[in-house]
Amino acid sequence: AAALLDRYDIGVELWSATSYKALREDALAADRHNRLHPSKPSRVPLVTQILADSPGPIVAVTDFMKIVPEQVARWLPGRDFTPLGTDGMARSDTREALRRFFEVDEGHVVVAVLSTLVARGEIDPDLVNKAISEYGIDPDAVDPYIV
Repeated sequence: AAALLDRYDIGVELWSATSYKALREDALAADRHNRLHPSKPSRVPLVTQILADSPGPIVAVTDFMKIVPEQVARWLPGRDFTPLGTDGMARSDTREALRRFFEVDEGHVVVAVLSTLVARGEIDPDLVNKAISEYGIDPDAVDPYIV
């Protein structure tokens, strides 16, 4: 997060999800309540409430498979949601190497945020190219999921 602000002058909010499963269960309970009590005030899932006032893109990073943070994406309608995770077969001797291989390290997080901002028309694509170069990322590397 600090790299985005310091290097690229992009403000960020950093949140930690201790349990995507718990957030999903809360959201499912809210959905069920709303479905079975149509006359009562709707319940808003916690994940929706927490991120409601944070208008920027969401990059959800995990050392697990991407499907873990994707569990909550449907309760963030209209939001740019990019999950980064360790889908595929591990070939790393350290956690740092694992994160680099699976593209969940700092550089790939920065590039994911910047890429989303480019897609939204908020920054110039050259900033993404700069980050790719500064972090030594090979844009033509094989996707770790298929290696």
